[in-house]
Amino acid sequence: MSAPLLEFAEVGFAYQPGQPILTGVNLRIDPGQRLAVLGPNGGGKTTLFRLAAGARRPAAGRISVAGTRARYTRAGLRELRQQVQLVVQDPDDQLFSANVRQDVSFGPVNLGLPAEQVRRRCEAALAALGVSGLADRPTHLLSYGQRKRVAIAGAVAMHPRLLILDEPTAGLDPAGVEALLSTLHDLHTAGTTVVLSTHDVDLAFRWADAVAVVSGGRVRTVATADGLADPALLAAAHLVPAWAPLVHQLLDQIPELAGARPRAVTELAALLHDAAPEDR
Repeated sequence: MSAPLLEFAEVGFAYQPGQPILTGVNLRIDPGQRLAVLGPNGGGKTTLFRLAAGARRPAAGRISVAGTRARYTRAGLRELRQQVQLVVQDPDDQLFSANVRQDVSFGPVNLGLPAEQVRRRCEAALAALGVSGLADRPTHLLSYGQRKRVAIAGAVAMHPRLLILDEPTAGLDPAGVEALLSTLHDLHTAGTTVVLSTHDVDLAFRWADAVAVVSGGRVRTVATADGLADPALLAAAHLVPAWAPLVHQLLDQIPELAGARPRAVTELAALLHDAAPEDR
């Protein structure tokens, strides 16, 4: 088995002595995996992400990227951030340049890349996020959804192997959520491993290969189909079960629909439409 892209081994962290946020965390993310991180507000999701990106140093345990233990020297952090990029929940905490092109170019410029390579990376990232037409627009004149996409484009321009998104769908309308999920699918297909946090259990079931539930300072990784129908596990994280696994159980009791596995409301609606009598 190849080395995990990111691995936490017995990691602990506290902002204040005697008040641990995370304790004994073990987590493995393999290349190509799609991991959703669930948990209550203040439960440690953002701290987990900051540790993964090198913005915080663990008080205990170790974090490894592509089989190499993270180093917290200037050179070590520079190397880590070329492989792991974190996009925070509020894009206004991440955007600071005068216009979109400058903001997306900031990371590659600071890597010391040649100007032409910076330009190509910037254009590719803008295109991947569907914001090429905004390249010369001031960032403060963008809508919230546009700012979200530009913030992600800035991370994508770094060509990370692992892209971590903290609540990327928060504040987006349904159409914005669908557009973002389509973009994440394209990034995943192109070879970027994506991890995101969300409070939307149904979105996690629909999108993720696996789910990490953060609760009580611990992290438990579960298969989406089983874990997101476990009321006890989700109640501990202040969440409710996903509807899709429960609907699957119900469909299995209907002979002509048994085995159907819709993962989104649109898929369920299409299934019921196709199953309806022709003389409806």
